[in-house]
Amino acid sequence: MAQMTEEEAERLDELWTKTTPEIDISKPGYFTKHMVHLIEVDTISAAYLRARADADHKTPSQIIGEIVREQMSTAM
Repeated sequence: MAQMTEEEAERLDELWTKTTPEIDISKPGYFTKHMVHLIEVDTISAAYLRARADADHKTPSQIIGEIVREQMSTAM
């Protein structure tokens, strides 16, 4: 792979540091696809979720989903 010349590097640096990125909110990005429903939990809940997720080799979101589905099934 060819290396950039000093001039190319300067132009690229100028492009990225002086150009304001345009954001198109009509197109989904990483956060809208994967982290649409961010929630905040207290420290104890976060520690529990992390410990259980690590022990079960799952994500905290999967653990929360299991807890919610369990609660919903017992409520009916």
